[in-house]
Amino acid sequence: MTREPEIRLLPRRDRSLQRLHPWVFSGAVDTVVGSPAPGATVLVRASDGTVIGRAAYSPDSQIRARMWTFDPDQQVDAEFVAQRVADAALRRAALLSDGTTDSARIVFSEADGVPGLTADRYGDTVVCQLTTVGADAWRDVLADSLAALPGVATVYERSDAEIREREGLASRVGLLRGRTPDPDLVAHEDGLRFAVDVTGGHKTGFYLDQRDSRRAVARSAAGRRVLNVFSYTGAFSVIAARHGAASVANVDSSGPALDLAEHNARLNAVEPGERLEGDAFTVLRGLRDRARQYDLILLDPPKLAQSERHVEKASRAYKDLNLLALKLLAPGGVLMTWSCSGAMTMDLFQKVVAGAALDARREVRVVGRLHQPSDHPVPLAFPEAEYLKGIIVTAV
Repeated sequence: MTREPEIRLLPRRDRSLQRLHPWVFSGAVDTVVGSPAPGATVLVRASDGTVIGRAAYSPDSQIRARMWTFDPDQQVDAEFVAQRVADAALRRAALLSDGTTDSARIVFSEADGVPGLTADRYGDTVVCQLTTVGADAWRDVLADSLAALPGVATVYERSDAEIREREGLASRVGLLRGRTPDPDLVAHEDGLRFAVDVTGGHKTGFYLDQRDSRRAVARSAAGRRVLNVFSYTGAFSVIAARHGAASVANVDSSGPALDLAEHNARLNAVEPGERLEGDAFTVLRGLRDRARQYDLILLDPPKLAQSERHVEKASRAYKDLNLLALKLLAPGGVLMTWSCSGAMTMDLFQKVVAGAALDARREVRVVGRLHQPSDHPVPLAFPEAEYLKGIIVTAV
């Protein structure tokens, strides 16, 4: 019988695994037994030989293995992987059946026990990303499992994230199962419609992780002059306009993104608002110099800290953005500001915003915090899953 490949850990380097954290870093590995291929399932042993579980092996990544299971007796096979996908989707069933939305993240990688697979559902269309060699090794099983979910007609792959390079993988984009994606696909949410660009949009075509934040905007927009910075799809602006904003302005460096925002405004029969194309820092400085003021500013930049080593530089950029926004905020106005950088903790982000307020000479109060919604769960053993954080502040 062929011996199962395995990795054995250095002494005392299994502590995080004993707390059910799913990552094995390269520095924790003592020896590799056998010749496991990239993505192969390996047995994980502590230094004393105790079996901890089974993981997907990734020889080119600093995260050398990602745990599939902490049950030493559990075999990782096609049935196991397919069941993980089905269970994850089932946990979102209530969200997708309550009448508020037809779109949700149905698999969230390690948070759902399927490391390296992210899958978002828009009606009958699933858009997935495979970001690790472990997920890539089960590509056909994952595709079949997603296609087998009730009501799914299309499974499309958007495995074009830079993280694949760190896994030694090339980008892959295209149809996996079913029919070609509908070019007019929309996500329905709270009575509104938003275009989903499956083949060329950011991430999987729409930012499902901001669902709760969009509802916060709806509660705050009435009668306010709204500035939506890094507007992308314009979803915040559409919602603000629908809920009685006095005016709306969209800031984005991408002309096509601003076109998309205007398209979404037309889909929902609201005015698209002012279009401000350009670098956000430059546009905000120009608005400051013209003494413009807004009552509700939405500041949702892209990921600025790719890892912990980028946090210091990212913090300076977050501070500059929030400083400029606070300069534009009218007395009594509301600033909603976010970071989607996983390496940036909520505590640090609040300190950055506090520093911006101090430099802006504004008295600011935190009146709320924003997080990713329930379909982006955060296991207590895996805090890295909590990447999105937001703060709502008012200024005197």
